[in-house]
Amino acid sequence: MRPMKSSSILMGAVLWALVAVSAASAQYIPPGGSQFNPPLPPPPPPPKIEVPAIPQMDAPLPLPRVQGLQRGSFGDRIRRCLDEGAAAGLGPNERAAYSRACANQ
Repeated sequence: MRPMKSSSILMGAVLWALVAVSAASAQYIPPGGSQFNPPLPPPPPPPKIEVPAIPQMDAPLPLPRVQGLQRGSFGDRIRRCLDEGAAAGLGPNERAAYSRACANQ
């Protein structure tokens, strides 16, 4: 019975040595990798999902905003039309008729 006890002690010592050696390599390096590679970045955060606003049945409708035309003052329009007529080579009488028609559009 003595040889059985010593063999079990020897077997326990061998198992303990194997466990101690395997615990020494705490970091696993995959094949083809290097211990000098930086660690991988953390994964990106999940996308933010927002629920659109639901219109209410009894809510008042928003009033539409009307953008008026930016015509400028009458004097500015006459001046612009006179300049256009002069650039087109119209004479003084033709320029006056052209500017009246142009400014009233």
